[in-house]
Amino acid sequence: MPLSPMTYPDGHVGWRAHDHAAVRAVLADRRFSIRPDLMHNPFGPGSPGDAPPAPPGAFTDMDAPDHTRYRSRLTGQFTVRRMRLLAERLEEITAAQLDELEAAGSPADLVQHFASPVPALMICELLGVPYERRADFHQDAMTMVSASGLAEEAEAMYAAFGRLQVFMLEMVAAKRAEPTDDLLSDLVNVDSDLTDDELATMGMALLGGGLDTTTNMLSLGTLELLREPARVEAMLANPDAAVEELLRYISLTPATARTALEDVEVEGVLVHKGDTVLIELGSANRDPARYADPDVLDLAKGASGHVAFGHGIHQCIGQHLARIELKIAFPGLFSRFPKLRLAVPEDELPHRPSLVIRGLERMPVAWD
Repeated sequence: MPLSPMTYPDGHVGWRAHDHAAVRAVLADRRFSIRPDLMHNPFGPGSPGDAPPAPPGAFTDMDAPDHTRYRSRLTGQFTVRRMRLLAERLEEITAAQLDELEAAGSPADLVQHFASPVPALMICELLGVPYERRADFHQDAMTMVSASGLAEEAEAMYAAFGRLQVFMLEMVAAKRAEPTDDLLSDLVNVDSDLTDDELATMGMALLGGGLDTTTNMLSLGTLELLREPARVEAMLANPDAAVEELLRYISLTPATARTALEDVEVEGVLVHKGDTVLIELGSANRDPARYADPDVLDLAKGASGHVAFGHGIHQCIGQHLARIELKIAFPGLFSRFPKLRLAVPEDELPHRPSLVIRGLERMPVAWD
């Protein structure tokens, strides 16, 4: 059955979509809403109306036409020219962070010295964060996305979020006064109908979407590569295919959700208006009807059509940049450290306590 009934934490009887065809069908159908304020929360307590409506600029939590209004401004910013320039800069950043990892000495934490700073510095390049502010920006960004459910960590997260909001507003004002060659400057000076608050919120959305995900993909991807030497060889031989297969296999964001705005039939199943559907991206990426031997990681074959970046109008807008980061960072890491290995038993690696995005808090590695 492509959709299965599911009882949510608030008692709502909704659905879960788990095969590849059903997942893509729901994600592509605009009769399903992404708005949190309309949703029964599949990950914890929360009924429609408990979450506030998305603030202006928070396009990732909006349906069309509001979503379209904001996202269309960003689509044109991820140009071939900008991606090429960012790729050149990424090679420099990767080399510098590998120098830092080596200088830290074996063993060292791969997350601290490589997996976290590489995407953070790339977000700084994309948004045009001044060099003198990047250390504080990185620290607050990692605090914002890495906090667990502990009260003291939640307090630190909200404080970091507040500082980043203020900083982003300062950045918008600075780019309006003196534009530079970056995405935020283009948004500020080309789209004059957007308010400073809207622009700052869009910047925050790009930060949240591009930092934590790539950090965790680098650490979890490295973990998978370290399990078999042949996997490293496959990555170095064909990074394009290897990265796509890692994205499919790991499925960093295992699930998302949508709510039906009207009665909708999906793969022969009737979903009633107001029903929430848990969309299991990880299950879709291991659907045997779509992928042969789906539980086997075969880096040489690649993986077309996976939904690791979602599907439909909300498909990750920064997916091309994420791919560039992974295709440069993984080969760079293993070319520099061909004898890289875990410095602790795998079962001692601290995993993040999150149902939304998988990741590692630390990853001690060693080399000869």
